[in-house]
Amino acid sequence: MTDLWPLQSFLELAPLASGVPRARRHVRQLLREWNLADPGENAELVVSELLTNAVQATGIAEVFAPVRLWLLSDKLSVLILTWDASPQPPAQIDVAGDAENGRGLLLVEAISMRWNWYVPYHLGGKVVWAQIGAESR
Repeated sequence: MTDLWPLQSFLELAPLASGVPRARRHVRQLLREWNLADPGENAELVVSELLTNAVQATGIAEVFAPVRLWLLSDKLSVLILTWDASPQPPAQIDVAGDAENGRGLLLVEAISMRWNWYVPYHLGGKVVWAQIGAESR
C-alpha cells in the first residue's frame, strides 16, 4: 500500500462528537503539509460526515471502542477511511426536505469520486471509505 499511497496519516479518537472537529483540523493541517490545494474543504466535509456516522454507529453497537481515521494520498487523490465498531452497513435514508439530519452519505456520494465500505475481518466492525480528487499547489 505504501507504493500506491505514499502519503499516509492515522488518527484514533474516542467515539465522541467532540472528535469530529479535531479530525477536521487534522485534515486541514495535513493537506497543507502534503501541499494539496484541492480538496481541502471537500476532504473536511467527507471526514466530518464519515466520522459522525462512525461515532453514532459505535454508540449504537454499545461498545466503547475508538473510531479510526486514515488519510492516504498519491498526490492525485485523497483516500479517506474510517473504522467503527459496528459491522452494520452504512445506510442512506430518505429524508424530508426540511430535515436537519440524514444527508451525510448523500453528500459523501456527491463529493467523492467513489465510496464504499467493507468488513475488515481482522478488526471486526466496518470501514467506510471515500476517494476524492486532489491537486498540488
